[in-house]
Amino acid sequence: MSEEKKQGLNIELTEEVAEGTYSNLAIINHSPSEFVVDFIQVMPGVPKAKVKSRIVLTPQHAKRLMKALADNVSKFEAQHGTIKDVDPNLVPLSFGGPTAEA
Repeated sequence: MSEEKKQGLNIELTEEVAEGTYSNLAIINHSPSEFVVDFIQVMPGVPKAKVKSRIVLTPQHAKRLMKALADNVSKFEAQHGTIKDVDPNLVPLSFGGPTAEA
């Protein structure tokens, strides 16, 4: 067993980061070497929106994140019922290149 696994990972969470940032739209782009996830806050009736946070991930970490999110959504739905999906056509976005919305 490696030293890291024996000791665990000490993760620091500052008060500012602990407050979180609200996002109701995510735009995902990728290249051969990275995934870029922009978290955006869209306000009703406002034609402009700001990126609140950008996270850059390796493809391997993006896949681990996808699996972790799927696992957590399944657990949430088992406790609270099915999450209703919204119409993905409500926010037409096209920035060119490979893009997904979440």
